[in-house]
Amino acid sequence: MITDNKKYNLVNNFTLTLCLLACMLLSGYVQAKNSIDGVRIWPTPDSTRVVFDLKKKPKYKYFTLNSPRRLVIDIADTSASLALQNLANNDKRIKKIRKSKPKDKNSTRLVLELADEYQLSLFPLAPTGSYGNRLVVDLHDLNKRSAKKKSVTRPQEVIVAIVAGHGGDDPGSIGYKGTYEKKVTLAIAKKLAKLIDKDVHMKSVMIREGDYYVTHARKPKLARGNQADLLISIHADAFTSPKPRGASVLIQSTRRANSEFARMIENREKESELLGGAGDTIKHTHDSNLAVALADMTKEHTMKSSYEYAEDVLKQLKKITKLHKKKPEGLSLAVLKAPDIPSVLIETGFMSNPHDEKNLTNPKHQEKLARAIYNATSTFFNRNPPRGTLLASTQSIKHKVRRGDSLSVLANRYKTSVAHIKKTNNLNSNAIKVGQVLTITRLN
Repeated sequence: MITDNKKYNLVNNFTLTLCLLACMLLSGYVQAKNSIDGVRIWPTPDSTRVVFDLKKKPKYKYFTLNSPRRLVIDIADTSASLALQNLANNDKRIKKIRKSKPKDKNSTRLVLELADEYQLSLFPLAPTGSYGNRLVVDLHDLNKRSAKKKSVTRPQEVIVAIVAGHGGDDPGSIGYKGTYEKKVTLAIAKKLAKLIDKDVHMKSVMIREGDYYVTHARKPKLARGNQADLLISIHADAFTSPKPRGASVLIQSTRRANSEFARMIENREKESELLGGAGDTIKHTHDSNLAVALADMTKEHTMKSSYEYAEDVLKQLKKITKLHKKKPEGLSLAVLKAPDIPSVLIETGFMSNPHDEKNLTNPKHQEKLARAIYNATSTFFNRNPPRGTLLASTQSIKHKVRRGDSLSVLANRYKTSVAHIKKTNNLNSNAIKVGQVLTITRLN
């Protein structure tokens, strides 16, 4: 039998339970509410990146409008109390960022008023380093080519494209003491560019000149647009343990290269520009076997050149730092996918290793790394000068004989003959000594 007191207690307990459930639900709803806590704009020479910092992963939709051009972004269950009026003052692609009335009162609508038409992409980024959840907007300039194809003169210098890894909202690896990889890579890249530009036979092209991000797909495109003969991507590694250290050099894996090759052949009319001098033939020929053969020769030459250059870099790096990998390693990397440009990714050390991090943040060590990469680049192109460059027309080269050198090795390296080397240096036999300086002229 339930007494009145027991009934009273049951009712009170039930009411209290309902109140607690309501509070929990309300609390859960409040916690589920997202918020835009900040916004940053990263302008680059050919694109602009806008980053919205959010408390949680965003749920969003977007659409574009014309007359005037606008990008409208709706972020669900999100509040924003930001001062937006002066954010775009220093950007040429965005006239203004403002809020507008959303369809849903619990959501936020953002409007980007644009100066022109752009290639657009939106995507979320997960937390990393000091950054939380983000929504990224990329605006890329369109390539508005004229109807008539302009003839392009081959530059006399060897062109070296230098990619400083990461940048902008992508810090890269975080060092043992909190150093950002993007700062280290840019510092080394700038030092390397200065060394290359001091060489009368070479010219550098910086793919990233400041603290902004360039997508992996655009890096080889920008290199190709500048008629680069080599692409060098500079990075610094990291691991879950502080133990691993040392430098390594990566090249494109055979599997990835073959995959890119198959895609390129399938779309050969659109992508013939990736194949250098053979591009027009590959595009217009009706002989599929000829197209495949020419394209395969280009790919194989690029892969072989990438490996040879990677070996040159490792030989130089081991003089100044510990090597993590003693031979070039093949990996599937988007930045190295160009089938017509020899490309390498250089891991200059481990940010997660205290010793490496200390070195990588030291300007003197950065200079040594840059010098080692430059020396490898000079060695590689003296051995393989691109056609049409001043280096290819240089009449003579001074070579100091090293251990392992022979006249046949040097003849193959410098595209000449044993007889020609012997005649130039008045040699009566094939014997040469370590330390001996030979004058080598190329055969035209």
